[in-house]
Parts: sequence; C-alpha cells; structure tokens
Amino acid sequence: MTAPTRTRTRFAPSPTGFIHLGNIRSALYPWAFARSTGGAFILRIEDTDLDRSTQAAVDVIIDSMSWLGLTYDEGPFYQMERMDRYRAVLAELVATGHVYPCYMSMVELDALRDRQTAAKEKPRYDGTWRPAEGKLLPAIPEGVSPVLRFKNPQHGSVEWIDKVKGEIVIRNEELDDLVIARPDGTPTYNFCVVVDDIDMAITHVIRGDDHVNNTPRQINIFKALGKQPPVYAHLPTVLNELGEKMSKRNGAKPVTQYREEGYLPDAMVNYLARLGWSHGDDEIFSREQFLQWFNLDHLGKSAAQFDEAKLRWVNAQHLKTTANEVLAALVQTQLHKRGIQADDRLAGICALFKDRCDTTVVLADWAAVFYADVYPPIAELAQHVTDAVRPAIALLAGKLAVCAWDKPAVAAAIKEVLAAHALKMPQLAMPVRVLVAGSAHTPSLDAMLALFAREKVIARLNRA
Repeated sequence: MTAPTRTRTRFAPSPTGFIHLGNIRSALYPWAFARSTGGAFILRIEDTDLDRSTQAAVDVIIDSMSWLGLTYDEGPFYQMERMDRYRAVLAELVATGHVYPCYMSMVELDALRDRQTAAKEKPRYDGTWRPAEGKLLPAIPEGVSPVLRFKNPQHGSVEWIDKVKGEIVIRNEELDDLVIARPDGTPTYNFCVVVDDIDMAITHVIRGDDHVNNTPRQINIFKALGKQPPVYAHLPTVLNELGEKMSKRNGAKPVTQYREEGYLPDAMVNYLARLGWSHGDDEIFSREQFLQWFNLDHLGKSAAQFDEAKLRWVNAQHLKTTANEVLAALVQTQLHKRGIQADDRLAGICALFKDRCDTTVVLADWAAVFYADVYPPIAELAQHVTDAVRPAIALLAGKLAVCAWDKPAVAAAIKEVLAAHALKMPQLAMPVRVLVAGSAHTPSLDAMLALFAREKVIARLNRA
C-alpha cells in the first residue's frame, strides 16, 4: 500500500444503541477535518457485537448524519462483512510469529487476576502460553479451543504525539498480550480496527479519549504488520448538564430528537463544534466558516459540558438568518404533525415572527394561529377587551372589512380608529392582538393583521 496523497478520516460507531450528541461530535470533527483539507471521510460500522448490534441503530446513525449534513465519501463499511479479510491478516501474523495460541481458560484467568489483585498487582495475563526460546509450555488441554494472543513487545515503549493530549509514552511492560481472536476464530475489536484503518488508508483517527488505552496496543499491531500508524487525536468527554458523562443511561437524547424539537442542522453543527473546539471568541458561525477555520490545533483539552439553554440561544441566532422559504418548509413539517396545512403566506409569517423564536416548534406555534382556531386566555380577554375599548374594536372591524388588504391600508384603518376614539396605540393594539392571535404580545399589528385571511380577522374581532 502506498502512502495516501490526501487526508482520510473515519467515523466508526458501534450500532448498539441510539446515537447522541456526545457520539455525533466524534463524527463532526473528522468530517470537518476531511472537508477542510480536501480529503475523504469514511463511515465504518463496527458491528461485531452481534448480541447488541441492530439495523435500527445503523439506520439512526445514518439518518442523524444525513440530517446534520455530515456526508461521507465512502461506506458504510460493515466489519461483519470483512471477516475473511481479518482471518487472512491473522494467518499472516501467525506465520510471522506475532501471534500464538493461548489455552488458559476463563476460570484460570479469573483466578490469576484475583491473586494479582490480592497482591496489589495490576491484573493482567502473565504470558503462560507465550512461546520463548528454551521455555517449556504447559501440555495442551484436551477439548479446549485456544484464543489467539498478540505477542506484544516486552521492552521499550509506545510513543505518539496526540493532536489533543500532546506527547504520550506507554511502556510496553505495562501492556499484556492482547487477545486478537476468540476461540471460534472471530477477531476482536482492537485487531479489526487496525486492519480497517490500514485497508482504508486512514491518515487521521479522531475519536473519544475513552480509546486512549487502546491506542498503544493498536500501534504495536500496526508495526507488526509493517504499517505506519495514523495521526491520533483523542477528544475529551462530553458531559451532560449535571457534569456526568453524556450517555443514554444519563438521560442523553437521540440526535434525531433535536430535529423533532425544531433545531436547525446548521445550528447543531455550530453548537457541537464549540463543544471542544474554538476559533477565537467566535460563538456564531456558518457551516462554511467552520470548515474554513477548522483544524486540529485548536481542539480543547478539557471536557465540554452540554448546555441546552446555550443550544437554544445558538439555534435562535441561526433562525434569524435562515431564509424565510427554508424556514417555511420546516415549519410546515411541524404544522403537518398538528393536522394543519399552510399556504403561500407561511414564508411571510416566518419572516415576521422568526426574530422572537428559538426553535421551529415555537415558530410553528405562532404560525398555527393564522390557520387554526384561536382560544384567547380568559384572563387576557378580561384584562384587555373591556367595555371601554369595544366600540373602537367594532369600528376597526368595519373599516377592515372594506379596506384594501395590505399592510399600508391596514395601518391607515388602525390610525383612523385611534383618532376617532382618542386612543393610544397600546390601548387598541393589545385587545386586538388578544382577540386575533390569542396573545397580547406580537410583532407589528398592521404587518400581522395583513398576513391573516381578512374573514378570520373580522370574525375574531366580532367576538369582542
């Protein structure tokens, strides 16, 4: 294999449960690094845990990535479809003396670990079946299928410059001989990962720091196969709002739930990017800016804490700058869940209300009043729709019934009613808003009324 001429990164999730924000950040950074350097981003599904892996989990991974726009160039590749390749490489390692059979049973191994723990030693395999010159191995027990162990170097150290953590040095004496194939011949995780990274010519492995302990073992397997390890960047943990590691067990939500709750994919990318990376003091940025700025040199070393209030604020900023037609399509999806069919007024409604919303669900709440029935709160009606203002409301209904139906004409009608009854704008606007929109607080009254169907406005004002 020749050295790749461009960056190649990968996201390699295990489909054993739904994917949450802590997981998807481990896809965002390798995707961004590949895009920012003109490289390739590969999706690999590590599905060797047959008892827990499901197709439903795979579907959610792909759906989540698609929603966030984390497009991959190659894949998805499935490890279970590559078993023949792994076995071929295993045979190569056996032939070169890097692997040996171990017949130690789980009972024996557990007893060994118990003795080591009692002696305050680090629990580890002791090399009983590791062949060495002049060493007499135990008799092979009958009816026992061995595991295959990798013959880890016993001297020297594994060293690498991690793009997040800096220089890391692990002495080989601290590593025991890793099991790389089970008794049935099925290869194990650390071995499969190395073969995959070699075959897929991965140049940079950007993953969570829960994999740091795997890295020295994987580097030694790379070297045994005569291959150069990739560059590593181990990302700090994402914590939930209670300061615990984000996980399903600790209440993390599936990534796709944020779509249902009205978040924008570009806002999610913006927020997730800042959970462990920064570009100066920039808080709000577009996807294009993120890809222009992103590199591995500004990844944070400390754990990042998720904050839903901050996410909502970021989403609100993106809502303000999103094209009205784009928002209209998203809001229509939300309205459809409520059995509401919008029309061509929806883009204008979004334009009027988006500055006061933080999700498309909230924007849909406002849009719904233009299409569905409105039931103003009794307390608001009592406070604002009084006997003193009812004659003015009736006059406004009459004028709106015959005027041109656009913002200037509606504004003129309102002004005439204010003059006729010697009212200030809030005295008329508040009750009209409550009757028509169900809330005393809305954007500009004339702009809002002009977006309603005329007959709806007249009917609602006549309820006064």
